[in-house]
Amino acid sequence: MFRIWCMLIGYAFGNLLSAVIVSKIVSGRSPFDFGTGNPGMANVAHVLGIPCGAAVLAGDLGKMVLAAGLAVLLFPAHRVLAVLYTGLGAILGHNYPIWHVFRGGKGVAVTNAAIFLVHPLWGILANLIGLAAVLLTGWLPLGAVVIPLVFAVITFFLYGPEAFILVFLYSIIMVIRHREGLASIKNGTCPKIDPFAFLKKGKKNQL
Repeated sequence: MFRIWCMLIGYAFGNLLSAVIVSKIVSGRSPFDFGTGNPGMANVAHVLGIPCGAAVLAGDLGKMVLAAGLAVLLFPAHRVLAVLYTGLGAILGHNYPIWHVFRGGKGVAVTNAAIFLVHPLWGILANLIGLAAVLLTGWLPLGAVVIPLVFAVITFFLYGPEAFILVFLYSIIMVIRHREGLASIKNGTCPKIDPFAFLKKGKKNQL
């Protein structure tokens, strides 16, 4: 029964889209109506500025922390599974919010927050591996998918099959939400980012 309650708690918190709240306060507009139309940190930061993007990130991380904290408070005997089920609910709530006809964000921040809350050390390692994938290839969608996949393997050895299945579901959702970007990688049309562009720019300015 605790599994259902944790998912419901997560879904309720996940429906609180930080991007919508920040955008409405700052500009009176919805992130669905500008830029890429995605209610996430990157879109808000690009259109409204980095401070607004940071506020969105903080909100997305914060709602996962609050949801997981409530779940663990209610079900302390099932800490790891409580966090994982709450995380699954929060990801579904963020990506498919009922109040916006199931049209939401991509859930990268929420997914990473859930992973970190399960095990901070291994969560950081999974994120570093995902970051390395982006740095080596320049493909952002790849990093988003690699992180939960790596952590799924870790959870299998640390916490068993049920935990593995839950994090693997995180990965499946991430693949679904990034299917266009992954398809563009396969087709060779995915734009690559240059993570060291600001360093190159700084060197040019010194010349």
